[in-house]
Amino acid sequence: MSYTIPVREGEELDTKKLSAYIHEKFPEADGSALEIQQFGTGASNLTYALKAGEWEAVLRRPPLGPVAPKAHDMKREFTILQTLHPLFPEAPKPYFYEEDAAIAGSPFFLMERRKGVMVDTELPAGMEHTEERGRQLSELMARKLAQLHSIPYQKTELTSISRPEGFMERQVEGWIGRYYRAKTDDIAEVAELTEWLEKQLPKSGDPAVIHYDYKLNNALFSEDLQEMTGLFDWEMATVGDPLADLGAAMSYWMESTDPKPLLYGFGKPSITVHPGFYSRKQFVERYADLSGRDVSAFPYYLAFAYFKLAVICQQIYYRYHKGQTKDERFAGFAPFVKTLIRQAHAAAKEIPNG
Repeated sequence: MSYTIPVREGEELDTKKLSAYIHEKFPEADGSALEIQQFGTGASNLTYALKAGEWEAVLRRPPLGPVAPKAHDMKREFTILQTLHPLFPEAPKPYFYEEDAAIAGSPFFLMERRKGVMVDTELPAGMEHTEERGRQLSELMARKLAQLHSIPYQKTELTSISRPEGFMERQVEGWIGRYYRAKTDDIAEVAELTEWLEKQLPKSGDPAVIHYDYKLNNALFSEDLQEMTGLFDWEMATVGDPLADLGAAMSYWMESTDPKPLLYGFGKPSITVHPGFYSRKQFVERYADLSGRDVSAFPYYLAFAYFKLAVICQQIYYRYHKGQTKDERFAGFAPFVKTLIRQAHAAAKEIPNG
């Protein structure tokens, strides 16, 4: 199954310049014509599939238009992959980082192309859903997240590009600031929610390597769904509070009883609504068993994760609203931002003030 599409209008790469670069860096490309496709999923960095004869790679570059300071840092993501690939094989091997914006319109990096099955809103064609498959995928996702959080990062390059001390304080302050800078509509619950997030901040446990965008459709799996063959989109990875990573993962992990605007905000509901998949509570408990971490403060992290996801969607909608992208997928993001804010607000309301 292919997950690529023809390159979207306005997001084309300079084939001639990129081809010259590829053939200089990769002799195995063997002078073959360069073919460029785009990965259709993802709403942040632009990701392209490159092929020249038998040679294949993936190119990552920032989105079009102005980007927030320190956001979409290609060199940082490249460094993260360089560091993690030997320690966490699901992270693709990076090849080259390139600063010269004349080649692809911005700095970019190249990494290996991983193959596998994507699971998002349904199983691949011809594969029947069973409760056992739901449990199997749930267990695999929980286990890989716990493994990621166990990586001994202390003697790696990650220490020079991360600041685990005060991570959650900066996160809460930073994402609140990002929301207001990208604001387009008034949402009644925002003021109360952001005040609550600031006042109820829990004490973080031991830091860990976190992916911070950990979800089913950022991974590929073997044909039998027994193994994860790749984990992608590491742009937000860092060393920080592992419960923030767990919260972010669970903000994507839907349940059949969730409000319909949440279930259908991205289109079809996640496959996790089907029988056999862990509930969020079961996933968190299983993660606790696997990692040995205290998850008693998790409800706060889930509320924050819904808010953070709302801000990400708001930033994407802001780019569409301002004409910085023509991608029509983003036209309906505004109402979904409201849904996520209300989900975060409802989650916060369920937690007693401490």
